Amino acid sequence: MLKRYDRQRDILNLLQPNQTRAIADIAKALSVSEETIRRELRVMEESGAIIRLHGAVRLPPQEIEGPFDLRMQTNIAAKTRIAEAVTRFVSDGDTLFLDSGSTSCFVAKALGEHRQLKIITNSLAVAHAIRKDRGHTLFLAGGEMNTAYQSFSDRHAQDFVSGFRPSLSILTVGAVHAEHGLMDHSPSEAIMSRIAYATASRVLLAVDQGKFGRIGLVHTASIKDVDILITDAPLAPAFQEAFSHAEVVVV
Repeated sequence: MLKRYDRQRDILNLLQPNQTRAIADIAKALSVSEETIRRELRVMEESGAIIRLHGAVRLPPQEIEGPFDLRMQTNIAAKTRIAEAVTRFVSDGDTLFLDSGSTSCFVAKALGEHRQLKIITNSLAVAHAIRKDRGHTLFLAGGEMNTAYQSFSDRHAQDFVSGFRPSLSILTVGAVHAEHGLMDHSPSEAIMSRIAYATASRVLLAVDQGKFGRIGLVHTASIKDVDILITDAPLAPAFQEAFSHAEVVVV
């Protein structure tokens, strides 16, 4: 018998943005009764994962990330505090992966006093933000640039990043949900994050409070995959439990 999480994940996978789907169709696709689906949908509705209609269901409106330059101008104070806290987990000479999130650019700037870092990134903006006079070694993934993220995340970039074994991956995320885990708005960026989760010795998630409770377009990783969480506000009880295994820093 499927675990509840697995069935809810399968339900989400059957739903498409801006479309409704009949409960009967979902039950048939998953080979279970309509009542079983309704029980799951009640739980999912309470968590905000779906919206129930008469005999049907749909995803909530997606919160789409804006252009990169705009995201660099939002939540600046919170991102600056988070970035400064991240640096306390970095030692001179470490091998790091920094993703293409706007918070990662703040981290790159905050690492200005560190020396001899080996920094892997798929972000052109992060590469520009790294100080050039501290003896760092930069490894920048290439390929076709995603202009919305100012990053490289196609197959060429993914293959390049997968060859490294960073001591710490410093990652951002588009959405954090207590039941459904970590999600992003770009499938290719989500794949890049999965590679970083799989290859790093430790994973640090740097995320501001606005990302909690959201639903993203594509699943990236389980909350259990995070070793360190740095955020800018105390966690709600559901997220305190979900991150109970991790070191949590609130700035």
